[in-house]
Amino acid sequence: MNAPSKPPKLTREFLLNAGFAEMIRHAGIDLPMQSDAQRRASLEATLAARPPEHAEGRDGVWVFAYGSLIWNPTFHFRERRVARIAGWQRAFCLAAAGGRGTPDQPALMLGLVEGGTCAGVAFRIAEEESATELDLLWRREMITDSYIPRWVALEGQGTSAITFTINPSAPAYAPPAGAEETARRIAAAHGPMGSAAEYFCNTREGLGAEGISDPLLERLAPLVRAALAS
Repeated sequence: MNAPSKPPKLTREFLLNAGFAEMIRHAGIDLPMQSDAQRRASLEATLAARPPEHAEGRDGVWVFAYGSLIWNPTFHFRERRVARIAGWQRAFCLAAAGGRGTPDQPALMLGLVEGGTCAGVAFRIAEEESATELDLLWRREMITDSYIPRWVALEGQGTSAITFTINPSAPAYAPPAGAEETARRIAAAHGPMGSAAEYFCNTREGLGAEGISDPLLERLAPLVRAALAS
């Protein structure tokens, strides 16, 4: 009897070899996929919109992480630090029908929605490595049009970073639901890359390792545990 295959891991190699995109493409999801040209155009447009403090690239490029990038960035970076942004907050608002979910049971993943504040981790990518590393990041986050890349100010740090806010017009957008329904959907979803509950726990632990206690995740944690137990 053949041993069961292990779930693929989201690594640099998996992204560069288009494994992640192929997995999503063959998951039976009726979503428009971004072409290589569309993805490059999105990255170029984002870099062209650099705030003034980044105009000469002296500081490299900062990326603000609020979910799985905290515990599995995959890109190379020179520095990481705890950071906070205003005007955006975490929400489980992306229904992912591939990766950690299926078309029948999509996984609820994190995005940034307008309002409040968000504490996370900022990564600095060296300017000379930014072309390669940002291309890798776009291969991961911009497979579909579910996110909108934008620059956000890092509070008290005199610089800005790229982050990925939810696209409320995208087919995969899921308006934030009540806590019990969100926890139930997180506990139920499982896809080729593992479970949504694992994603939830890894994100909560990653934030905790940085000394960050997120109100949303802390409120959901006992509900997810209860849903998994039942």
